[in-house]
Amino acid sequence: MVRNLAEAEDLTQEVFLQLFRKIHMFRGESAFSTWLHRISVNVVLMRFRKKTLAETSFDVTADPDEDFRTSPNEFGHPDLRLNGVIDRITLQAAINELAPGYKATFMLHDIQGYKHNEIAEILGCTVGSSKSQVHKARMRLRELLRDAVGNHARRRRKSIASSPVMDRLKYPVDCANA
Repeated sequence: MVRNLAEAEDLTQEVFLQLFRKIHMFRGESAFSTWLHRISVNVVLMRFRKKTLAETSFDVTADPDEDFRTSPNEFGHPDLRLNGVIDRITLQAAINELAPGYKATFMLHDIQGYKHNEIAEILGCTVGSSKSQVHKARMRLRELLRDAVGNHARRRRKSIASSPVMDRLKYPVDCANA
């Protein structure tokens, strides 16, 4: 269905993860192979629905004959390969600041995809406690990320305000006498 061996391997792994997570839901009303086929098709269709990222072959980017491979029209434009790196680093730092209980439930639910009843079983708590911990973790993450974005904006304004360009703007130059 995907016509790409590497992506097919990734999807196969995802299928078996889904199988592991949902094996308790198999009721035996049909053949196991039919149920597994449906899970497989659903995983592939969900991948098709997600926004696909541009793929670049390692052969193109890691050409040993060329030290620097950039087309002339790329200069001066943002490097899209780095798009989101700062956000991911900021998010990871915020997650690391969470209390251990919040972090554990958040990681299990929002990152790894476990349901609240599964988390309750893993951590030995109630379903309500799991829900509460995930909610509180999300609220704390919002605070941490809001603070991080605010700090970044303040640092940026401060560095711009103290730049030599801004000094020149504070004292206008008379073009006739310049």
